[in-house]
Amino acid sequence: MTGKSRIAAAMRHQPVDRVPVMCQLSLGHYFVNLDTPAMEIWHSTEGFGRALLVSQKRYGFDGILINLPGRDPDWQSHVRRVDSRDGGKVIHWSNGWYTVCPADDNPHNFRENGKEFHASFEEVVPESLFYVEPHDLGGLKYPHAWGLSPDRPPRDDFFPPWHYDTIDFVRERAGGISIHGEIFSPFTQFFDLLGCHGALVALMDDPEKSKACLDALARGAIALGRGLAAHGVDAILISSAYAGAGFISPQHYRDFVLPCERQVIQGIKAACDLPLYTHTCGRIGDRLELLAETGTDGIDTLDPPPLGNVELADAKRRIGNRLFIKGNLDPVNVLLHGTAEQVLEAASRCIAAGSPGSGYILSSACSIPPHTPPENIVMLAEAVRREEL
Repeated sequence: MTGKSRIAAAMRHQPVDRVPVMCQLSLGHYFVNLDTPAMEIWHSTEGFGRALLVSQKRYGFDGILINLPGRDPDWQSHVRRVDSRDGGKVIHWSNGWYTVCPADDNPHNFRENGKEFHASFEEVVPESLFYVEPHDLGGLKYPHAWGLSPDRPPRDDFFPPWHYDTIDFVRERAGGISIHGEIFSPFTQFFDLLGCHGALVALMDDPEKSKACLDALARGAIALGRGLAAHGVDAILISSAYAGAGFISPQHYRDFVLPCERQVIQGIKAACDLPLYTHTCGRIGDRLELLAETGTDGIDTLDPPPLGNVELADAKRRIGNRLFIKGNLDPVNVLLHGTAEQVLEAASRCIAAGSPGSGYILSSACSIPPHTPPENIVMLAEAVRREEL
């Protein structure tokens, strides 16, 4: 089987020749371990696309998650100057904003006043929302604008022509590898736009306006998901990073997250027949069944103790007959700080718990930290080879 066919079969609980392996690498891991400058990986379609392809081959992954949008090919024309700072770079943009690019972490965007931007809930008009992309040039904006240009109103061609360029670049070169796109859930977009504190207060102070915002953002997520499908991805990940127990209760999940994610999943599935799966970090052991109610096809991360509270065998028993499972291997205490032998042992335990009946993809629970030893990551592919069915 190819990586593409292997992951497709696992996602549908069909027989596989071995458990597929596919991890999301932190952006910092590319910055630390590749020769391409970090600034180019983040801001260039080709730079990020090549980073994905090189890393997939290095670690023997069956799939690639493309978790940054394509880039404006003229992005460098907006650069006024670039300074060095603490081993990284600072980009000064033509409009007075600047971006701090660490050597081992995601860039951070600042306005002229030296602050990162978040909108206030009071200024947000639900009807003005469509999709919030925090990883675009210049970062978050309200009303949303691409790059450093004037805002564009929500419409069918809301996403700029280069938005899918990384998908196209990787897909044309990946051969038999499974290619996954990513969209942010409405709840994630809401939190990114307002900041965590602002979003939590908004949910409590004005739940009806909050729900109107989430409904508007769901329409944009559907449009992006359909666009990813049209560009040939094999699956779509819905990033729902703020929906775990560290942020909200199960009741708030049912009230705010479940309806909008169900809307997104139904809206995308109405236009294409692709697997959709949900990425939710942290402690989600009390809401696995709620995640299943959204109509998702699978769950990603399932952080084990002490990072989270999900035991893989328990998750397999509770939702494994309905959803595929991806993850549960501790990226910090095992992959980052463990030995190669410890990684192999932990991966083998995950395979034993997750693989019966298919429906399991071996992966780190969340993204692999920047300074994780590459020799530890390759042990995941070694583990699935040893357990080959």
